[in-house]
Amino acid sequence: MEDTLTLALPKGRLQEQIQEQFETLGIKFSFENRKLVARDEKGTMTIMLVKNSDLPTYVNHGIAGMGVCGEDVIYESGSRFYRLHEFEFGSTAMCLAAKKDYQPDWGQRNLTVATKFPQFTQDYFHDSGIPVKLIKLNGSVELAPILGLAPYIVDLVETGNTLRANNLEVLKTLKTIKVYLIANPAYYKLHFKKINAFLDKLKGKV
Repeated sequence: MEDTLTLALPKGRLQEQIQEQFETLGIKFSFENRKLVARDEKGTMTIMLVKNSDLPTYVNHGIAGMGVCGEDVIYESGSRFYRLHEFEFGSTAMCLAAKKDYQPDWGQRNLTVATKFPQFTQDYFHDSGIPVKLIKLNGSVELAPILGLAPYIVDLVETGNTLRANNLEVLKTLKTIKVYLIANPAYYKLHFKKINAFLDKLKGKV
C-alpha cells in the first residue's frame, strides 16, 4: 500500500455516497466477496471499510492516511486531524430532544441527558453555563425518555422519523454536523503532492 494513497470509509450510507461521487471522478472501486480492503481500478488508492466510530482511530494511527466521517465522530475521538474537504452531502443535526409536551425546567440543578456523544454534550452545556448529568448509551437513545432513564437526549437527527415514532420532539438544534475528508497531519506532510492532486480532482479543479 506504500505507493497508493490510503483512505478509510465508514460502512453504510455514507460509504455508498462517497463511492458514487468518486466514480464520477474516475475513481472506481468495489468491495467484493465481503472484503474490507479494495484498490481503485487505476491502482492509485487503497480504500478500507471500517466501523464509523473506529475511523478516527485508524487515521490517527496512520493505518489509513485519510478518512471520511462526520464531525461528530471527529469531535468524540479527541484526536487532531487536518480537515481537507467538506462534502455537500451527509449533513445531519445534533439535537436536544424530549417527550412531546414535556415542560423543560431549565432552572433545575442538573439536566439529565442520555447520549452517544458525551464529549460534545458535556462541552456544549458547559459552554452554555448549564450543569448537566450525562448518561452514556451506545444503542437507541430514544428509549431513555420513554423508560424514564433520562428526560432529555442529545442525538443526531436526519429526518426526525424515529423521534416522531416514539412520541419525541426536537427542543433545540445544537449544531449542524457536516462530513469531512480528514487526514493524519504527518501523513499529509509526507504525501501532500499526491493528496493535493486528489483534492483538486475532488473539488472539480481538474
